[in-house]
Amino acid sequence: MTVSRRTFLKTSAAMTAAAGLVGAPALAFAESVDIDELLTPGPLGDKVLGSEDAPVTIVEYASMTCGHCANFHKRTYPELKKQYIETGKVKFIFREFPLDPVAAAAFMLARSAPADKYFDIIDTMFENQSTWAFSDNPYSSLLNFSKQIGFTQESFEEALKNQKLLDAINAVRERGSNEFKVGSTPTFFVNGEKHAGALPFDQMSELIDAEL
Repeated sequence: MTVSRRTFLKTSAAMTAAAGLVGAPALAFAESVDIDELLTPGPLGDKVLGSEDAPVTIVEYASMTCGHCANFHKRTYPELKKQYIETGKVKFIFREFPLDPVAAAAFMLARSAPADKYFDIIDTMFENQSTWAFSDNPYSSLLNFSKQIGFTQESFEEALKNQKLLDAINAVRERGSNEFKVGSTPTFFVNGEKHAGALPFDQMSELIDAEL
């Protein structure tokens, strides 16, 4: 169904608990998936940073309402981007794995913005997650936040009524869960090897360097 104001209000009490439980880092032995299958884009195409010829590819599955994801993007990602993505060592693929309707709506907004603004919006949403993701009225909170990143009420509502977009985002999540056994966020695949949890930079760096 379309992510509507009613859906937001009915699920607001439950979503915080869901983000805290499902989004918690998972402790597990590293496992690998078929890299060719993993790198096959979803119905919306992948959002990618870095060189196509980079020796290391990192795929992240994340939820916009996951506090662990926000911590990773605020604490680890900037240095990862500076030292590895921008230097041509890592190709970084970011995929949607919404844990609740608010996260799905946030992804719908990011996907509805100009394509070259996608990562800027994702970064801004994570940086300001506490102002819009956890609220007694998440619909209004996200609407107000969306206006700060260029949406009007009309374009906000238009984005959230796009059932085809919502279905595609859910398809990315379901494929991640069913085919690659993503069960928590954030989950990373480093050249196909799965690692769950908000990895600190030194641990992420060690995983990358082992592949170089």
